[in-house]
Amino acid sequence: MADEKLTFEDLKTIAPAAVVAAAVAPVEPKRDAQGRSYATGKRKNAIARVWVKPGAGKIMVNGRESNIYFARPVLRMLIQQPFAASNRENQFDVVCTVTGGGLSGQAGAVRHGISKALVYYEPGLRPVLKKGGFLTRDSRVVERKKYGHMKARRRFQFSKR
Repeated sequence: MADEKLTFEDLKTIAPAAVVAAAVAPVEPKRDAQGRSYATGKRKNAIARVWVKPGAGKIMVNGRESNIYFARPVLRMLIQQPFAASNRENQFDVVCTVTGGGLSGQAGAVRHGISKALVYYEPGLRPVLKKGGFLTRDSRVVERKKYGHMKARRRFQFSKR
């Protein structure tokens, strides 16, 4: 079999079989003993540990309600985006702990964690959330300060004399 050459017609018959084999094995949901799904979300220097379970849509962040922890409406809207994209508003309770970074980075980390946890709980939501860009970790972080510079790129003022 190693000596025989495959033609394009041979490859056309092989490819659909591989696709069917991948479609046959459905992805199993990942849930713990309490029926929750866990995921870690990251954004800038913030890390969010997120647990998702069926409920009335209550979101707790570090022991406080999300509308108290994230006072700005933009940050609350950012957290609700995965639920809106997947048409699952007020169907899941979320409990998360967030460390590091500022409020904006923490909201992005919670959004990323919620998206991943929803996919673990209900794998059929993956195409919708993937298309919306919620499963991609935003890898942009602050550039470090270099020696001989005022900031990361800003240099000290040049003095000719």
